Amino acid sequence: MSWRPMTSEDLDDVLAVADEVHVDHPEDREIFEERLRLHPGGCHVLVEDGRVLGYAITHPWRFAEPPPLNTRLRAIPADANTYYVHDVALLPAARGRGHAARIGDLLAAGATANGFATMSLVAVNGSQSFWERLGFRTKAVPGLATKLLSYGSDAVLMARDLAEAGDRIARARRSGS
Repeated sequence: MSWRPMTSEDLDDVLAVADEVHVDHPEDREIFEERLRLHPGGCHVLVEDGRVLGYAITHPWRFAEPPPLNTRLRAIPADANTYYVHDVALLPAARGRGHAARIGDLLAAGATANGFATMSLVAVNGSQSFWERLGFRTKAVPGLATKLLSYGSDAVLMARDLAEAGDRIARARRSGS
């Protein structure tokens, strides 16, 4: 199994993964098409024997202003100041094998290369502890609760300092991991 850049030909498979993994947070095909069009370098799929088993979608955005789910972005803001993780989803067959940690490091390296100091996301479905293991920390932002409603009652804004992530990636490369 390996991660590779997402293409438009992957979208049917990506939607199938999304429908299985995010039953409570469905998004229309147009959302995935737009994210891929606006920031293709932030879209990846996990593939084994030609089958898509997961995906990651990220893009530059403004910190503490997560776009509501199933909403078009229209454009990447010129004043984007964080690399936003829209979604990382893995089918059950791909979980527990280090694939999420690998894509987390790949995305962090890409964000750093593009000049971002942080990555941010909204953790849903009780995933906060998973994201904490990848270096994300909860961020309390006054007035954000209303914006998070489309994500569910357990939604939490989190951010990852990429200077720390870079150190972790460098250590992993030196150790051969």
